[in-house]
Amino acid sequence: MATKKIGSAGRFGVRYGTKSRNVIRDVEKRQKQKQECPYCERPALKRLAAGIWQCKKCNSKFAGAAYFPKSSAKVVQLKEKKTEEVA
Repeated sequence: MATKKIGSAGRFGVRYGTKSRNVIRDVEKRQKQKQECPYCERPALKRLAAGIWQCKKCNSKFAGAAYFPKSSAKVVQLKEKKTEEVA
């Protein structure tokens, strides 16, 4: 029972508090977006289990963060690495 305001967290009804439901809503919304494969750079990743991701195009399977394929620390490291390669 999703609503416009609450989205997928509407299934909890009035339980667990507003802040907790909003956090869950934001995580699930970002998790369901198209995720980009770090190998072929196509938006074709599928989450198999917590922290295990597989690309539908190049069929590569790798470990990432639990809800997203790259944690924010990994993104910063990859951006720094790419800028070093360009320079």
